[in-house]
Amino acid sequence: MHTCSIHRELEIVPGAMRDYRSLAAYHYRDDRPVAVKAVYALRLKRPLGSLGRRPAGAIVYTMPNPRIELRTLATGGVFRGLDRQTELELLNRHVRCIARVVLEPRFRGIGLAVRLVRETMPKLDVPIVEALGVMPRVNPFLERAGLRCFAPRVPVAQVELLEALSAVGIEQDDLVDPERVQQKLAHLAPSAGDFLETRVQRFLRSHGSRRTMPSGIERTRYLLGKLTHRPAYYIWFHPQLRHVLGPLGLGSPLHPEGPEQPMEAQPL
Repeated sequence: MHTCSIHRELEIVPGAMRDYRSLAAYHYRDDRPVAVKAVYALRLKRPLGSLGRRPAGAIVYTMPNPRIELRTLATGGVFRGLDRQTELELLNRHVRCIARVVLEPRFRGIGLAVRLVRETMPKLDVPIVEALGVMPRVNPFLERAGLRCFAPRVPVAQVELLEALSAVGIEQDDLVDPERVQQKLAHLAPSAGDFLETRVQRFLRSHGSRRTMPSGIERTRYLLGKLTHRPAYYIWFHPQLRHVLGPLGLGSPLHPEGPEQPMEAQPL
């Protein structure tokens, strides 16, 4: 079926956690979302093949995490300087978080994740929607859906190991698949293997008992976990609800379009 035809056959409807649970096995995180506020499901308008009427995708929105450093940068410090209770009240009233976006594998790669995000954010009726994620940095669907990305600072040791991996042919896109990386490591030429092992040993010096881990899939999983678990922060401002944040500084006469474009966090 043509991509456009598939999009026409699917609709986004209010859902429930059972819709997400039916797809949870396809998500890279196995923990359960908490403080869920809304779920939307991507469903076929009419039963089709083995999928029937089961959801083809789902998005889960939760309450925001109160402590996110990059939020301060992304909002121009709008929540900074408030007492704890006021900050929590305002965050809970005005912010929602995209906690999960998941698609049935047969429906990946045709823009449906972008559609799920773009079409559901305005339905929440809050001025700010945010997300934290590692996978979106590999597949930037959140940015394509209209969110702005703020990257975390990357420690020098991680930068050096990432550069060493790239030098032997292991790139960013590989890092989400430990088995693929391990297979590439197993086929490195001796000189490349020795070069990378030296860099790995240097990286592990400050990792306690892990510094003596033998090479193999478990060490590879550990290394990739350290290299990829740097969630970026994403933010979207509802164009019709900016005025709600006016008293906080957003949408004020100084910033009629919301906060000034803040300087993005730069890696070390």
